[in-house]
Amino acid sequence: MEHVLNLVAVHRVTDREVSLSGTIRAVAAGDRDAFSRLYADFSRMVHAILLGRVPRRDVDDLVQDVFVTAYTRIRELREPAAFGGWIATIARNRATDYLRQSREQVELPDELPGGDPIEAETFAVLEVIRGLPEAYRDTLLMRLVEGMSGQEIADRTGLAPGSVRVNLHRGMKLLREKLGPAEAGHYVRGKDHE
Repeated sequence: MEHVLNLVAVHRVTDREVSLSGTIRAVAAGDRDAFSRLYADFSRMVHAILLGRVPRRDVDDLVQDVFVTAYTRIRELREPAAFGGWIATIARNRATDYLRQSREQVELPDELPGGDPIEAETFAVLEVIRGLPEAYRDTLLMRLVEGMSGQEIADRTGLAPGSVRVNLHRGMKLLREKLGPAEAGHYVRGKDHE
């Protein structure tokens, strides 16, 4: 029975790769609807990668930049099945370029009135996540912020589902250590398990 399930899983991966390959060929031929499908499938992953690296206020614009770059360079992609890793690399490089070019930002003092305390706590947790190793940071943000399942993360990034589970587990463990168990449970209660 396990052998049959493994064959079904392999067949599903092949169907997904065929579909992705066809979509990428269509985008390379100028099909904007196909590009919309790629955007719908991969934008949450790109958003999470950027959110882990740049100020939140700039993430949406940078997501657009990443997809414009991907659209203009899609013919350079040799292996369509590698699209997830390829666009993730574009996102990481765009974040690095952005940080090199950005002007130094001055933080406002905490004593200033205004601001939602829940939002402030969210930013504090995001800063802790940004301090985690890249593999954990990216998968945690895809899961916790973008709401992607472990299988979706695996499908988009090209990681094995087991690797995604390990990254999520280890990332949550580090996050709990940094936040303390009570705070971590408050922010991410139950989201590290599928």
